[in-house]
Amino acid sequence: MRSSGKLRILLDSTYILPIVGVEVEGLREALAALRELRRERRAKFYYTPFNILEVLGKIAKLDYDASIVAAGLSAIEEELELTYPTVEGYLKALELRRRGFRDLIDLLLYATAVTRSLLLLTRDECLIQFLESQGESVESILSEEELLSMTRRERPAEES
Repeated sequence: MRSSGKLRILLDSTYILPIVGVEVEGLREALAALRELRRERRAKFYYTPFNILEVLGKIAKLDYDASIVAAGLSAIEEELELTYPTVEGYLKALELRRRGFRDLIDLLLYATAVTRSLLLLTRDECLIQFLESQGESVESILSEEELLSMTRRERPAEES
């Protein structure tokens, strides 16, 4: 997943919200890094129906422009790859929910990443801490800091 080949990154909904016109504070650098990876074809990006459900839930609470939302949803369908959890992934999410983590969508995203060999890009420290406390692997989690260091580290070599 972090090998020298193309990265396969499942986006947390935080990174999808700007596509549908919802500004998220503190995302500028991460979005620039994602654009760079996409432009250089170093990564393939994924989303799930659960991302869309979560995004729509947030949009419904805001004053939104339907044309921007429609354009964003179309862009998501065209530019990102749709994926789903495996049966094993659904069961893993349910088990982790039973162990006490409240956000089922985050668990479904994590389980999708684990069972589909994807990296889940997230800034959700509560999820990461919960997984670690439960002895779950966090190898499939890609932090924003890791994302930024990947793009920074590779820039100087490209410029020389």
